[in-house]
Amino acid sequence: MQGPAIFLAQFAGDEAPFNSLPAIAKWAASLGYKGVQIPTWDRRLFDLKLAAESDAYCDEVKGVLADAGLVVSELSTHMQGQLVAVHPAYDEMFDGGVPARVRGNPAARQAWAVDQVLMGARASQRCCQSNASPAPAARLAA
Repeated sequence: MQGPAIFLAQFAGDEAPFNSLPAIAKWAASLGYKGVQIPTWDRRLFDLKLAAESDAYCDEVKGVLADAGLVVSELSTHMQGQLVAVHPAYDEMFDGGVPARVRGNPAARQAWAVDQVLMGARASQRCCQSNASPAPAARLAA
């Protein structure tokens, strides 16, 4: 990727153009961005579980972005990742950002967070791999 990228989470919302990937992609491209960092926790923009399992879904995401002249620069899982190890003093505060089924249960919340991060890694392989630069050795051999 040649050029700047933007983190979509800081703009995602319920009103257009910030409420869907196609709309926010066109908006970001209109500002001159070349890539987007997608928040994997925001279902308005991205379905993490589907991306972790489906090449077709990731191809669709890449296609939507390509139509706007963009690529995926990163899939962000930092919100879920910080929930892998939460000090008990912060349990209640961190429960606000998790599904209701794991709230009030630190072990269940941690298992959910680990699963989210692992899905993020699998989704990155599917959605970002073709955007990667060649490995240094491959560039040197070329």
